[in-house]
Amino acid sequence: MGRPPLNKDTRLCISLAARPSNIGTRFHNHLYDVLGLDFVYKAFTTTDIVGAIGGVRALGIRGCSVSMPFKEDVISLVDDVEASARAIHSVNTIVNDDGYLRASNTDYLAVQRLIDEHRLDPAGRVMIRGSGGMASAVGAAFRDHGFGSGIVIARNADSGRALAERLGYDYAAEVGTHVAEVIVNVTPIGMAGAPESSEKAFDDATIAAAQTVFDVVALPSETPLIKAARAAGVHVVTGAEVIALQAAEQFERYTGVRPTAEQVSEASAISRA
Repeated sequence: MGRPPLNKDTRLCISLAARPSNIGTRFHNHLYDVLGLDFVYKAFTTTDIVGAIGGVRALGIRGCSVSMPFKEDVISLVDDVEASARAIHSVNTIVNDDGYLRASNTDYLAVQRLIDEHRLDPAGRVMIRGSGGMASAVGAAFRDHGFGSGIVIARNADSGRALAERLGYDYAAEVGTHVAEVIVNVTPIGMAGAPESSEKAFDDATIAAAQTVFDVVALPSETPLIKAARAAGVHVVTGAEVIALQAAEQFERYTGVRPTAEQVSEASAISRA
């Protein structure tokens, strides 16, 4: 179909991150072309988040994706914070309706949708490795979806204990002999370019004891952890699914259009190429 030529009415969506990537830019612009929408998406960084959000409001920028380190800073700069962002005190999406800024967290929403799509049983125990912002979103999504039993694994005792306390879960510094029906990696272990890119976040025994292995790392989608889980015959949820769904949630909020699952899958593959 192809989007219309750039013109005075073309709507702008942006991302704000300390280290911008091409993932969002490729994802959104591909779908604008496929669906013939008069939008354009551009990544930015800033050292002045107050000025940047003021610019979103003043210039009528339709949507703004927010990454680290700005996810908490923007809360005081918007007009309304949806439950998805309030649950974890973290924003990754801002929608501008004629100068009224509404914030949400589509990471949280994507994880909840994946819990449903993969029919994960809330009667089981969840083990979350990691204690950063994304771990908070993942943990809250599981807790709010009925997973009452869980454990946070984090070497950083301060952040790990704090997250576990917020969720009502147990805490441990190392995986050790802990097992759970659902195990989730929310660390850079297995990420392309990371020092631990060739490592697994959980050992083979922990993987074998699980019913589902969930890796939030999106690049590559077939991380060492996911490969090991597949080899062991354990059900998997990949980071590629997370990043695609959270971006699709953003896309719908910005444009009012929900892409099909096939369109989202294709855009996600292109964004990670």
